[in-house]
Amino acid sequence: MTTDRDSYPWVALSVTTVGALLASVQGSALLIALPSILKDLHSSFLTIMWVLLGYLLITTALVPIIGRIADIVGRKALYNAGFAIFTLGSLLAGFAQPQYHGWDLVLYRVVQSVGGALLITNSTAIVTDAFKRGRVGLGLGVNQIAGAAGFVLGPVVGGLLTSISWHWIFWFNVPLGIFGTLWGIWRLRDPVRLPTKQTFDWPGSLTFFIGLGCLLLGVSLLAFPLFGPQVNLALLIAAALSLIAFFWIELRTAQPMFDLGLFRDRLFAFANLANALNGLARGAVLFVLIFFLQGPYGQNPLSAGLMLAPFGLAFMAVGPASGALSDRIGSRLLATLGLVLSSVALLLLTTITQLTPYWLLAAFMVLLGMGSGLFSSPNTNAIMSSVLPNQRGVAAGMRTMLANTGQMLSIAVIFPLVLSQVPENLLQKVFLNGGGLGDPRATRLFDQGLHGAFWFCFAVSIVAAALSYLRPSHGLPAGEPHQNVSRS
Repeated sequence: MTTDRDSYPWVALSVTTVGALLASVQGSALLIALPSILKDLHSSFLTIMWVLLGYLLITTALVPIIGRIADIVGRKALYNAGFAIFTLGSLLAGFAQPQYHGWDLVLYRVVQSVGGALLITNSTAIVTDAFKRGRVGLGLGVNQIAGAAGFVLGPVVGGLLTSISWHWIFWFNVPLGIFGTLWGIWRLRDPVRLPTKQTFDWPGSLTFFIGLGCLLLGVSLLAFPLFGPQVNLALLIAAALSLIAFFWIELRTAQPMFDLGLFRDRLFAFANLANALNGLARGAVLFVLIFFLQGPYGQNPLSAGLMLAPFGLAFMAVGPASGALSDRIGSRLLATLGLVLSSVALLLLTTITQLTPYWLLAAFMVLLGMGSGLFSSPNTNAIMSSVLPNQRGVAAGMRTMLANTGQMLSIAVIFPLVLSQVPENLLQKVFLNGGGLGDPRATRLFDQGLHGAFWFCFAVSIVAAALSYLRPSHGLPAGEPHQNVSRS
């Protein structure tokens, strides 16, 4: 007879799966809708890029803080609040108006990002709390199916909804978000007893948010400028001062926002470092491939999005199996092999041109998807298994923050490398309509930048693979019970 205790892991997984599906469908569908949004809102390419970057920036800066809060008050309330806030942001985003030229959409995406940060941070901790040790990788791997499925379905959903109106890209989230909120309120619980009399580190959290936010904003503005160099310099100085203050505070606080002592654990430290470098190596790859497919390859935005499906399908096929296997043999071999496969795929992508047959390009994307699937679940399993239950929120937040930081730095480095030599009028044409660059010189410059970007990604991925191999095997943290203690 199946008890509530036995079924709860799958109940928790069902709730987090809705959240993962919601976020991933939104992300890939939005890529397809951006050209229509740019036209209808009388916006610029630069503003549209900040529709993407603004969401990523706020999410990245918030997740470690939310992780610490979750370790104090529990995951359930924060996760459900994330669903509600993401849904509200989606509703507002659909009402963006042309007179604001897209900047109101950037603001509504910031609202979405707060909800997204609450969902992302607590999702991993909820799954880890729900599954017994030895089955965490299985839960994380199954949860990956939703993210990968959303990535594959997103272009189809985006194409269909954009043919009606791009507003429905956002309004599509509303019924899903309402369902997810109610389902989470009804079925989620906090199965791990957290320590009492914990305090929240306000000075550390504030200096961290300002420091990381200014750093990422300053670096992003170098790639996608909105203001003069003086503003960038001021942001980078503010980032340096705030982060120095953050580290000074954290080393002297009894209950810090983030316990820097966690990095003394080599498994936690090396897995997180590999995670950050993987984000740097792969963060901009799919965005760049979208531009390649619309530019030199001559596809329209919808066809370009659909052509990325081999990556998502391979990721979806490998991710769950690698997660379950990591419960049996550990993470080091699987995660390292995943990074090696990704490195090989990135090396092969340095050869692509407009003459590359699609079957060969698809094979490269399958290899990249397999590598990503092999790396993600085992590496996450390693990070979450290396900390005590009352530290899982912080661990999940740090994992997401490092991956997103890598992704933002990747965009800031790779986009200028690929696109800076292409005339702006051609870039705008490709982004809006696809169908090729129409200029042999621009195509040659694009290819040169593209190949240079993939060589950079390959080098970073090789370093990540080396660090992943140097990690120790899984181990049970001192004082962790072999089975979670349930409470309603």
